[in-house]
Amino acid sequence: MAIGELLLAKHFINEDQLKKVLHQQKIAGGRIGDNLIALGYITREKLEAVLQEPPSVPKTIEETGLETNFLLNSVLRIMYISAVQTIPEISEQIKLTRGVIESLLDFAKKEALVEIRGPSEKSQNVMRYALTSAGKERASEALRRCEYIGPAPVPLDTYQIQVQKQTITNEIINMEKLKKALSHLVLSEDIIRQLGPASNSGRAILFYGAAGNGKTSIAEGLISAFEQPVYVPYCIEADGQIIKIFDPSVHVALPAGSNGTNGNSHPMFLPQMEYDPRWVRCRRPYIISGGELALEMLDLDFDVHSKYYEAPLQMKAIGGIFVIDDFGRQRVRPHELLNRWIFPLERKIDYLTLHTGKKFALLFDQLVIFATNFPPEELMDPAQLRRVHYKLKINPPTADEYREIFSRICESYGLAFSEDIMAYLLNSFYLKHKVPFAGFHPKFIAEHVIAACNYLGTPPRITRQLLDDSLENMVILPSAQ
Repeated sequence: MAIGELLLAKHFINEDQLKKVLHQQKIAGGRIGDNLIALGYITREKLEAVLQEPPSVPKTIEETGLETNFLLNSVLRIMYISAVQTIPEISEQIKLTRGVIESLLDFAKKEALVEIRGPSEKSQNVMRYALTSAGKERASEALRRCEYIGPAPVPLDTYQIQVQKQTITNEIINMEKLKKALSHLVLSEDIIRQLGPASNSGRAILFYGAAGNGKTSIAEGLISAFEQPVYVPYCIEADGQIIKIFDPSVHVALPAGSNGTNGNSHPMFLPQMEYDPRWVRCRRPYIISGGELALEMLDLDFDVHSKYYEAPLQMKAIGGIFVIDDFGRQRVRPHELLNRWIFPLERKIDYLTLHTGKKFALLFDQLVIFATNFPPEELMDPAQLRRVHYKLKINPPTADEYREIFSRICESYGLAFSEDIMAYLLNSFYLKHKVPFAGFHPKFIAEHVIAACNYLGTPPRITRQLLDDSLENMVILPSAQ
């Protein structure tokens, strides 16, 4: 279901309006939402309210979008492995409502797979359930087919709808937001001006230029400009297979209290849910991969023992930013990586393959940033360069910018900044040896000075001798070769 169909189902637009807006989109391009607003069919406020709606809580088995037997096998596996016995305990693990669990257990009772063992020791109002011998046998068989234990998956189609609703291009980054997000960096107005349109485009960006001038730092800072939360499923179901998506090392969950419950966490009582608990309300993800990136890391990772999948990096980055750092130094050649992503970068659709051979399409919704020290023409042919829509050269800092960076670094490390040291550094190193400024130099100098002072047992202080020592370690000058 696309956004237009979603609005149609909610009766915000009619079929005739949907046809007209799709025709308009073919002619003018752009996002369907912008076209709907331009034609006067919906207000921006109403559209944003729809797009920011969280996934609704499924109250029946049918509303989960999953087959009864699929869910029942998940419940039996949990009861078999985790030894949980009550509806609240099962609900907590599988992330489904009490009504859904009750329906599944009622079905299991009719099939003689579970039996009631009386009230719980913690509450007389809560019944204990136990697997029968037939239930244990079925649970064991279910485990042989898949060992996944945890929250129930979200159907692929449901996931795709949510991805469309919270696409990164729905969030507008203005100049104020961008400057605030990057305020900890010393950047030229030219960089800010170029980065603004790129950050709103949803298209691939290339940062290139000499090493150590902030390409990675800019990418890291950019994610904080995006403030809208996204909903990330623990896992999804595609053609009967389970794919884990939520990764605590990548997805930063928003604090409890804004995470979909009323705060009631007693194990014997189910909290009131604001949204489907199979999802986690998170900040937009930020993933960075460097030289370790291999082509197979962009494919589904099937565990032959547990028999479920781990999502690839670009899937975990959906709705956020994916940085390919040190582009050109990966285990996969640049041309091979770009050829793998020609279609996703251009059409915003990726194709993944299950171990069964079945392929499925997935929205490629993320801001991809390539950061490299190599000249772009050495890494990409003209066709590949065309698909990277924004190309930003990150130049070394000017003398004034370098001074500002040095001053900020000294302050953060508790070092006194002096014009005398700055003048000595400028004349005795940069001008004398014709060394270009680099944004990483002040941090390197400060850390060297701190380490040296700790060794000497002296208060942290930049001296000419310590400055010379740090410079000798930082750059190998031609005269020293």
